[in-house]
Order: sequence, then C-alpha cells, then structure tokens
Amino acid sequence: MAITARHTTTLALAHALSAAERGLPVIPLSPTKLPALRSPHRDEPRRAHCRGECGLPGHGVYDATTDPAGVRALFAAAPWATGYGIACGRPPHQLIGIDLDVTPTGGGGPASGAGPGPVQASPPDSLAALQQLALQHLFTLPETVIVLTPSGGRHIWLTGPAHVVVPNSAGRLAPGIDVRGAGGYLVGPGSVTARGAYRLAPGTERLAPAPCPRALLRLLTPPPARPHPHQDRPARGDGLVQFVRAAHAGQRNTRLFWAACRAYEHGFGEALVEALVDAAVRTGLTEQEARATIASAARLTSRP
Repeated sequence: MAITARHTTTLALAHALSAAERGLPVIPLSPTKLPALRSPHRDEPRRAHCRGECGLPGHGVYDATTDPAGVRALFAAAPWATGYGIACGRPPHQLIGIDLDVTPTGGGGPASGAGPGPVQASPPDSLAALQQLALQHLFTLPETVIVLTPSGGRHIWLTGPAHVVVPNSAGRLAPGIDVRGAGGYLVGPGSVTARGAYRLAPGTERLAPAPCPRALLRLLTPPPARPHPHQDRPARGDGLVQFVRAAHAGQRNTRLFWAACRAYEHGFGEALVEALVDAAVRTGLTEQEARATIASAARLTSRP
C-alpha cells in the first residue's frame, strides 16, 4: 500500500515537473483535489490574508511555481500528494479553464472534441449550454487542450490576454459551467484523486492551450460598473475605486474593506459594489473574496 502511494506521488511529481517545463505554475494536491499543504497561519487567532509574503509554503494557488527546484520542494513537503494543480491567470499562458460538469447519458461516453459540435452521447445540460452560448454570441472554440475528469466532466483550456483579468465563477456563465481564472487552479492531467484519474482527451495530447475567442472572453470578464444617478457620487466613488486599484500584495483586502466602509458611510455603498469588485479583481483578489469583504463592510457600517 505504501509502495503504491509513493508511486502515485512520484508520478504526480513527474507530471507536475513536465507541466512546469511548459510554463504552467503548479502546486501539489491531495486526493480531495485541495492543496496538499496546510496554511502556516491556520492556528492564528485572526484569519490571515497572507498570500505567501511570509515566505512559507501552504498558501494554496499562491505557492504555484514553474521552478523545478521549487516544485520538488513543495512535493517533498507533501509526500501524501497524489496530483497537482495548475494556477490560472498567471504568465506566460494566462490560463483560463472552462469546467463543464458533464454526466454522459448513454452511448460511448463524453465527447472529446475541442468545441461545441456533434457529440457521441446526448448532450448534458452544461455542454448544451455552451453550445447555445456559442451560437448566440457567434464564437467557435478552437482546437485546444481538454482534460477529462473522473466524474465524466471536462476542462477546456484557453489562454487570455495579459491585461485581462478573468475572475473565478460558478454557474455565472451558464448552469453547470464553472470558470477558473485569476486565483483559481485546474487539476492537471495525470493527477489521481479519490474519484479517479484526470487524463487528456484523445486527440488533444499534443495541443497547446488556444487563445480564448473574443466573444467568449467578453462573457467571462466582469461588466463595467454602472454609473450612479446621483451627481455627487462619481467624484468620491471614483477616488475610492482608484484607491483599491492601487493596492499591492498584502494590502488588497485592507484597502477594499476601508473603501467599502467609506462608501457605505456616505450612502452610495450599494451603487459602488460592482466598481469595487472590478477594481479588487484587477489587483488579484477573486470575485468571491471581494464580495465577501464588501459584505463585511456593509454589515459593519449598518450597525447602530
């Protein structure tokens, strides 16, 4: 049993090193698909927002690296790892993952084609939704890397422009379609989880991630903030948004929380939410983190 576990970890490391050689930042994953290394701040009384600034491993996707020595060190610290994650939204590829929750309904299993088109089985909801989006917005997915998941789903790999931040989302694009962007990661092919192994779809083994179609990219990025009807809001609101955009690592949440508190205190917090979320995502926060921080500011300022 121990020999089998060591063999699985050795294979995971080999796959991770291969991905790192292609410029894909990686981290070790446990059989549950979660980062294998626990946070060094887990016993601290207040939740830390450190993203690796402390110099210790255990910061999830923020540990991801393409340095072979760094990859080996991460796996040496996590000998129980059975897979690896690939950080999205990072140079040089700016990887974007389209995660289709696919459950075949019969026939020969999930299709392995690169774009919306004929499939071997009846199309599940998420695949049908992607096909509908492609028809509605006039785009075609190029031939690209596709990873098949143990549950019958698939991950479609695309690349984005360096200046565009694609946030993580679950079901926002369409039911059953999750998006992995900045601050997220994809389970790499060759990983073994509690549910089985991830593998490259036949015919995509030699492909590189293809550029995301512009029409799809527009769907993946947050919409611009809507202007508030009050005339006195933009000047103050724009200053708060710029304050958040200027945040550096280690101060993103603090700046966002402060700006959101000021906005709510002056009566235009709700009108500024989307602009603050957009600004925070551009600094590297995930959409979920940004909205949670803003919600905390709203609760605090609403107390009597």
